[in-house]
Amino acid sequence: MHYKLILKTIAIIQLVIAFFHMVCAGIAFYYNESEALMGFAVSITLLVGFGAFFIIFYRQTNPDNVSTKDCFLLVTLSWLAASLGGSLPFYISGAIPSYTDAFFETISGFSTTGASILTNIEGLPLSILFWRSLTHWLGGMGIVVLAVAILPLLGIGGMQLIKAEAPGPTVDKITPRITETAKYLWYIYVLFTVSETVLLMFGGMNLYDALTHTFGTVATGGFSTKNSSVSHFDSAYIDWVITIFMIFAGINFALHFKLLTGRFKSITKDSELKAYLAIIVIATLIITFSLSGTVYDTFTESLRFAAFQVATFITTTGFATANYENWPSLAQIILFMLMFVGGCAGSTGGGIKVIRLVTLLKQGINEMKYLVHPRGIFVIRLSGQTVKKDIVYAVSGFFFLYIFLLLVVTMIVATSHADVLTAFTTALSTVGNIGPGFGMIGPTENYAFYPDYVKWVLSAAMIIGRLEIYTILVLFTPMFWKK
Repeated sequence: MHYKLILKTIAIIQLVIAFFHMVCAGIAFYYNESEALMGFAVSITLLVGFGAFFIIFYRQTNPDNVSTKDCFLLVTLSWLAASLGGSLPFYISGAIPSYTDAFFETISGFSTTGASILTNIEGLPLSILFWRSLTHWLGGMGIVVLAVAILPLLGIGGMQLIKAEAPGPTVDKITPRITETAKYLWYIYVLFTVSETVLLMFGGMNLYDALTHTFGTVATGGFSTKNSSVSHFDSAYIDWVITIFMIFAGINFALHFKLLTGRFKSITKDSELKAYLAIIVIATLIITFSLSGTVYDTFTESLRFAAFQVATFITTTGFATANYENWPSLAQIILFMLMFVGGCAGSTGGGIKVIRLVTLLKQGINEMKYLVHPRGIFVIRLSGQTVKKDIVYAVSGFFFLYIFLLLVVTMIVATSHADVLTAFTTALSTVGNIGPGFGMIGPTENYAFYPDYVKWVLSAAMIIGRLEIYTILVLFTPMFWKK
């Protein structure tokens, strides 16, 4: 293991976080938020001191022969360190008095989960809320990818890092050089951010609200600066803008790159994109018809609220414009089913991912074919390409571990005397990085009532889900530590 290189990389990431803390400190100074300013100042001092020490101490680190094991450990420790450093302003400023709660809120932000322990969001300093939303934006594309994109001095296997972190079974390389790939991903990410911010301001939001809600949208996170989330603005225009950008954010970023470079043919052939859009359209229409004339008077209004909730569930964003627990049972069941889906591979969304479900479905169909034709040869084809058996096995293994993890987390949550629906959707929401769920964590509730030990377990579930399970669980196998 190259522990010196790992510590140096973590130090660089802490400096990146310290830089964004400086931005938030400027906001605190502008709004005369003295306690928040002090929190950011202390945090910056600690992070810069830590970062500078290890960078100077290990400046001669040799990046050669970095193994896959190093990358898995680096990614996991980087996310953990980012969350530890990112939680400091919440705790030091007194905005979140409990460190358990501060860490939970931070890791929920970086993992783009959107689960919150805050009961009075609008009562917090604006600079603190800005940092809270900014954790989404940074975590959306990944702290490690950010480091690879802007800090080529790392000099290690960038594609190995992105494979360890990227949300999906495979990584679609945009350019031959990984640093260029990461930069293009960030260019697209920033383009989305600027575009949505401008459009939201056209809808009446001020720059602060437009930015914070854009951070939550493009990162599919869901933190809002308002107690009632997006419903606070009561605007059909704002709802539709956020709905569209949530859907965009749930699409593989490699496809966005192909769209911008005019490669439309490869986009139209993409099996995952077709399935993703089909699920959204079908789910939206079913819910719209179930709401029309019962919950809402018009079809247009029903479509607006249905499309928003479908988008926020399938992309695991977590914004809310309505209390869906008051909707008809059919609508609730559809939303519940979407919690198992997630966005596309290579997007900022969480969940199982559409591509995995499509692969499992096709494999299931092939198994039925084998029953009829035992000697037949049947392959899975996605986007015109044959899927290798090892990918199918990896997807099957991931699905099992995903369900197993859900059951384990559900049992632990149930020890806090939560009801079955609340316990299961809590596990589903944290492992799938969704945020709100059903029962006691519904769209108008939060996670504050859970005891500390449950919050630490849920924090672990969020980061395990964000890093796609294998990345972290492999660290607990004996073979990982063998030479």
